Amino acid sequence: MTQEIDLFPGFDTRRIATPPGEIFARISGSGPPLLLMHGYPQTHVCWHKIAPQLAEHVTLILPDLRGYGSSHCPAGDADHVLYSKRAMAAEMREMMRVLGHERFMVGGHDRGGRVAYRLALDHPEAVTACLPIDILPTSEMWARMRAPQAIRSYHWAFLAQPSPMPETLIGADPAYYVRHTLSSWTADKTLKCFNPTALAHYEKALLPRERIHAVCEDYRAGATIDRTIDEQDRIDRRSIKCPTYFLWGSDYIGKGYVAPLDVWRAWADNVEGQVIQSGHFLAEENPKDTAAALIGFLVKQIRG
Repeated sequence: MTQEIDLFPGFDTRRIATPPGEIFARISGSGPPLLLMHGYPQTHVCWHKIAPQLAEHVTLILPDLRGYGSSHCPAGDADHVLYSKRAMAAEMREMMRVLGHERFMVGGHDRGGRVAYRLALDHPEAVTACLPIDILPTSEMWARMRAPQAIRSYHWAFLAQPSPMPETLIGADPAYYVRHTLSSWTADKTLKCFNPTALAHYEKALLPRERIHAVCEDYRAGATIDRTIDEQDRIDRRSIKCPTYFLWGSDYIGKGYVAPLDVWRAWADNVEGQVIQSGHFLAEENPKDTAAALIGFLVKQIRG
């Protein structure tokens, strides 16, 4: 996928072969590696406002997740295993190995945050720090889904419906669906925070029918196998052992029905966090405070 304006000047463009398929990524910087993953309905482009600052402190790896952007896009399977966060995390682990990074920090926003915490749980030998952004663990979301939350987060159930119903409805006007979704999750309910080039990129990324199917499979996995794996983690009392830093938006997760940091304290042994004045898209709505918070934590980890 190409862009008329390069939002990542000076970043390398890589296509990284892994056993499941090819991952597209932008890479820059030096020092300890940080794998930073995007959410829905976006791509690696969501980091463009803060990436140059982060790359001053770390080797920054910004991939498109499986099914998103310019990465490979397998068709879903009956049990939604291919789009489980466990499978995505294993693929990201393999990608980092190919890049020469056996140990690294991992973070992510939205769906990318779910891959990040799954990576920390499933591959603790590889993850030195975890940075989930504006999410609660998947099973926690489903367990707390009441009428107000179901209306606000309608897409969790809608996108998880059997194929091809949501694919067909979104496919009628994908650009409208992207714009509606993005604007409804910002603090001011507009698209003002999005760079026009980035916005056009997000729209284009969801045009192909196979990409619409892929993101639906992502959510089908969230409603089934991801939830089941999370619930088993609770039964087994598994937790994230590495330092964990949670950021959340004042006008998204911060307007919820629980104290989000308290939820994460049940999942991570060593967690701290900070609220950012923002809707859901912290890195684009409030890049200044988001970058400052992330850099503060990263520097602390680097210095030990």
